[in-house]
Amino acid sequence: MIRRNRSDYPVTKDRPAFSHQDLMIVDREPGPKSVQAIYFDNEGHGIHCTAEFDADQESLVFLSDLLPSAPRYRLTYAKAKNHTLNVKFEIGPPDKPQSFSTYV
Repeated sequence: MIRRNRSDYPVTKDRPAFSHQDLMIVDREPGPKSVQAIYFDNEGHGIHCTAEFDADQESLVFLSDLLPSAPRYRLTYAKAKNHTLNVKFEIGPPDKPQSFSTYV
């Protein structure tokens, strides 16, 4: 599966307008952690993730690999009403990678 995203942000008093573009490739492989993903964006990030559904299969969570001295990322897609999704993107700081704060 391939997910592409483009988000355009208008100019504000604090920053110029900019465009964020990213690509995520999701692949199923043999083994207990069978769904893997890699994410790239135009800000220079390349993030490897493992994906898992929750017990009720209502949410799909992509969790980045734990790397020394690097932030940890968690992207969650959750089923919502009317066949839509809620999306949550969180970042854990390098010194406390499991202490996630919501970014988007």
